[in-house]
Amino acid sequence: MLRVGLTGGIGSGKSTVSARLAELGAVILDADQAARAVVEPGTPGLALIVTAFGPDVLAADGSLDRAALASIVFADEAALAKLNAITHPLIHEYIGAAEEAAIAAGGPDVVLVHDVALLAEWGRAAEFDLVVVVDVPTETQLSRLTGPRGMAEDQARARMAAQASREQRLAVADIIIDNSGSRADLDRRVDEVWAQLRARSAGNQPT
Repeated sequence: MLRVGLTGGIGSGKSTVSARLAELGAVILDADQAARAVVEPGTPGLALIVTAFGPDVLAADGSLDRAALASIVFADEAALAKLNAITHPLIHEYIGAAEEAAIAAGGPDVVLVHDVALLAEWGRAAEFDLVVVVDVPTETQLSRLTGPRGMAEDQARARMAAQASREQRLAVADIIIDNSGSRADLDRRVDEVWAQLRARSAGNQPT
C-alpha cells in the first residue's frame, strides 16, 4: 500500500492529474469532496454548523448556503476557527473510513492518492509516504485563471496569494509533475509517475 498526497496551486491542473491517476488505477480520496459530504442535509455536521452560526446559513431547500457561511467566516478569524473545529474532525473521519474501505477492496498493493489542495498550507506532508506536487510557473497560473476561467486579474491574484507560494509547495514535494506544456506532455508525465507509484507500493509490502 502507498499513501500519496497530491497537491498544486489553483490553475495548476491538479484536478486533471487526479482524474488521470484515477483512470490508471489509483484510489482518489478527495478532501474537497469529503468536506461537501460531511455537511449534506441530514448530517450531524450541518446540524452543528446551524447551531453555531444560525439558520441563515441554510438555503431554502435545507442545504448549506455556502455563500452565506463564507460571508460570516472569512471576515472573522474566530468564526473560521469555529467552523474548522466542527468540520475538520468530520472530514478526517470520513477520509479515514474511505481509506479503510479502499484498502479492504484494493488489496495490499493499492495506491491511495489524497487530493488535498491545502496540503502545504496545513503542514500535512508528513502524513503521507510521499507528496506529488503539480507545478506551473505563477505566470502560467495567472494566464489560465484569467483566460479559460474568465477570472478578473485582481481576483486571480488574490486567490493565488491566499494559497501557499510555489516555493512552499515545491519544498514538500517528493515528485514534481510539470504541467506547463501540452495535455499530451502532462499525460506522459503522469503515466511515468504512476509507474513510480506502483513500484513504490509493491516495495512497501512486507517480505
